[in-house]
Amino acid sequence: MQHAGGPPLPPYHQQATAGADWPQGTPPAQPPHPGPPPQPPHPAQPPGFVGNVPSGRTPHPAQAGPTPPVPPASVPPEGTGHVQLPPGGPVAMPSPPPGAGQADTGSTTLAVLLIGPAGAGKTTVARLWAEQRRVPTAHISLDDVREWVRSGFADPQAGWNDHSEAQYRLARRTCGFSARNFLANGISCILDDAVFPDRPVIGLGGWKRHVGPGLLPVVLLPGLEIVLERNSQRHGNRRLSDEEVARIHGRMAGWYGSGLPIIDNSHLDAAQTARALDDVLARAIASPPQW
Repeated sequence: MQHAGGPPLPPYHQQATAGADWPQGTPPAQPPHPGPPPQPPHPAQPPGFVGNVPSGRTPHPAQAGPTPPVPPASVPPEGTGHVQLPPGGPVAMPSPPPGAGQADTGSTTLAVLLIGPAGAGKTTVARLWAEQRRVPTAHISLDDVREWVRSGFADPQAGWNDHSEAQYRLARRTCGFSARNFLANGISCILDDAVFPDRPVIGLGGWKRHVGPGLLPVVLLPGLEIVLERNSQRHGNRRLSDEEVARIHGRMAGWYGSGLPIIDNSHLDAAQTARALDDVLARAIASPPQW
């Protein structure tokens, strides 16, 4: 019968103690133990075996064979699913297509920042645009990342303070790191944020530091009545007061004249806005905006 760990161990022979179960005198002589029978050569064993027994077990002296060299600990074993990922670095501007043709944004790895007030439809458009692309694309929502904080969440609606600002900045930096890692591994990214034009160091400047100079910003800015209507359909801490929405929308108007591409999606649905975003990005690749 074959055994998984090699041949069976030889029988255990108990050593007799002088004078224990024998009459006075010398106990009967024991026949010499012949030892284990000769074993045929063992075939090559699969990984996880040392000699001819599984690793982790002490081989019997009769079974011990030559120990194969152990690979360095820094080298992962084959078949473990270990995947080396390129580290993320600053994102460079995508190269314009050769010739005069318009860039095919559907097959280009891009980093996009979609800017707009609450109720502009940033999240809906960004998610749809990412889903419809022919190349792998991730949507990274700033609000989603910010709400990863469960205990101790600083809700700006309860009052803007150092804690809420720190959590926003931390979320932006986390989104930036995530985008760089995705892009380094061939996955495009679209991020959405309500960046104000009157805070360039914190807004666009921060995103450029976190992601890289190749980030393409696009402003989504429908009319005030549209954002008020869309905001009224929101729930939880993402629904703002009408006064706050009007204030944010007014500040966003400062993007006009900034040189950034602007899409007025007041009369466009999400699919039409996603197509308009593709057209804007194609022009931005051919002639990158200065920001």
